[in-house]
Amino acid sequence: MSHPTPPRAILFDLDGTLADTAPDLAAAVNLLRTERGLEPTDYQLLRPTASAGARGMIGAAFGLTPADEGFEELRDGFFANYQAAMAVRSTLFEGVPELLDGITAAGLRWGVVTNKSQRFTDPLLPQIGLGHAGCAISGDTTAHAKPHPEPLFEAARRLGVAPEQCWYVGDDLRDIQAGKAAGMLTIAAGWGYAGAEAPHSWQADYLHTAPQQLLALLQESVQQA
Repeated sequence: MSHPTPPRAILFDLDGTLADTAPDLAAAVNLLRTERGLEPTDYQLLRPTASAGARGMIGAAFGLTPADEGFEELRDGFFANYQAAMAVRSTLFEGVPELLDGITAAGLRWGVVTNKSQRFTDPLLPQIGLGHAGCAISGDTTAHAKPHPEPLFEAARRLGVAPEQCWYVGDDLRDIQAGKAAGMLTIAAGWGYAGAEAPHSWQADYLHTAPQQLLALLQESVQQA
């Protein structure tokens, strides 16, 4: 697929794709540890799990799964800590502002589709420079979260475009699974928390290691159309 059909809209995952939110997620879970008299977990162990939210962070910091006793209490504490300080060190990845400007300059729309709860998504986006998204679909906006395609279908509806006219970009396997199930062209964000190696097995249509590559693909598709 050398020259994909140009999209009418591009949809993005949030954590690990548009924004580097791991520092604030890690701080929230490490506060749980220090409150319990435990040493903070090494940030390098927490960062790769950031796309999995509370499940990933608590799993890495406490070795618990959602099925384990005590997980729910830790999750509630993690959510409270995160909500109180969710935009202290979170930033957009290098190249993302230019990518979004390029999408807008091409006359296209863009939106966010994340598994993050709406209670976090809605206040976070404007604080990190994403308040102008065409839509913001959270993990609890529809009856299903990714990898189910319904959040992507809802985003397409809100943007007024057909799903097959959208590209979806994400840094987690479930992003690619959701995009494929929705009939969208999929791009694995190799600059995200999974790194550039794991996405090779996801069978995304494209794997990019920097936002600039996505912008180049978009511009190329528009020129070839």
